[in-house]
Amino acid sequence: MANVTVIGAQWGDEGKGKIVDWLASRADAVVRFQGGHNAGHTLVVGDQVYKLSLLPSGIVTGTLSIIGNGVVLDPWHLKAEIEKLEGQGVVINTENFAIADNCPLILPLHRDLDGLRETAAGSGKIGTTGRGIGPAYEDKVGRRAIRVCDLAHLDALDAQLDRLCAHHDALRAGFGQPPVDRAALLAELSEIAPFVLQYAQPVWMRLKTVRKAGARILFEGAQGVLLDVDHGTYPFVTSSNTVSGTAASGSGLGPSSTGFVLGIVKAYTTRVGSGPFPTELEDETGQRLGERGHEFGTVTGRKRRCGWFDAVLVRQSCAISGVTGIALTKVDVLDGLETVKICTGYRLNGKILDYFPSHAADQANVEPIYEEMEGWSGTTAGARSWADLPAQAIKYIQRVQELIETPVALVSTSPEREDTILVRDPFID
Repeated sequence: MANVTVIGAQWGDEGKGKIVDWLASRADAVVRFQGGHNAGHTLVVGDQVYKLSLLPSGIVTGTLSIIGNGVVLDPWHLKAEIEKLEGQGVVINTENFAIADNCPLILPLHRDLDGLRETAAGSGKIGTTGRGIGPAYEDKVGRRAIRVCDLAHLDALDAQLDRLCAHHDALRAGFGQPPVDRAALLAELSEIAPFVLQYAQPVWMRLKTVRKAGARILFEGAQGVLLDVDHGTYPFVTSSNTVSGTAASGSGLGPSSTGFVLGIVKAYTTRVGSGPFPTELEDETGQRLGERGHEFGTVTGRKRRCGWFDAVLVRQSCAISGVTGIALTKVDVLDGLETVKICTGYRLNGKILDYFPSHAADQANVEPIYEEMEGWSGTTAGARSWADLPAQAIKYIQRVQELIETPVALVSTSPEREDTILVRDPFID
């Protein structure tokens, strides 16, 4: 049986939660491999709604769930999220949950710095969630991070704290803030350490054992490819690599383990925060998409910007991430529109482009070239087979897969797990 890697092929918020939940119910292990608690998944299971931002989606069904080393971990948020889920009846223990002991920690000083920078940035705001994710990744690559394994050696942390505080105290001084209170930080870490350490282990070893036993592993990505720090709309991106290749480095399993790459794609386009958005609709249609699609961020509650489907961006994402097939979500949001549009290219300075340029000024100035299609009056909501779909909706889906040069593996027609049209099972190699 194949493993499956799930990534968002747009700017995140593509409806990964429902798809990952559906796949997790058939997997033996689920692994988060990048990002932090700035990512949000909403799972609807029966009459229960679960909102996750750090824990892998498999935890809701009791599937072995692992936070890989590519994640930056806020230990206090972890505790709060586990306690909230336990209050909803979810069982979380060392049998079904593990954290990589080499995960870098998000500390209060990271949240402080995140907020100070965004406040000072003015019109140059990136639009971060203010949760310290970026500064934590900076400290990781700057080789001054405190990691999960350090929680077991807090009495030997002086040298690391010297490096960390030398960096942060200088930054804080620039913002008119006092130095890091080392004693208070150590006290907070001492208090949270036992809770985190009970789940900590070399997860690459556990995953190696799981894989040798023939288990099916689901790698769960956060955000989307267009927010990748290398391949996204830089600088309006997240601080980690969100492409499928990160599943290998962020989990401790090799690149051959990633298996079927499933790209989650919304039938239109949304974006949270600042940055370029060629097909954005600031009219009644954009408002309608947002209202019908309930486009508010799971983590932040921020309203999402909405626009037509951009085939250029998705084709680029699928190529960069080696997507095997896509899961097309929220087709039902387009129900009832007289016409629907798909962006097939861009105009920039008199030239036609079939790709999204790298420079921020070019990204902001491209003009979308649209192909217009007839809409459909029937409903796609709750459809579970092609026969349930209006003819024009099928034509739209077929045109999407042609333009992005990637086949549709499944179509999601509502937040409910069962409302899915399966074309190709990602878990069958």
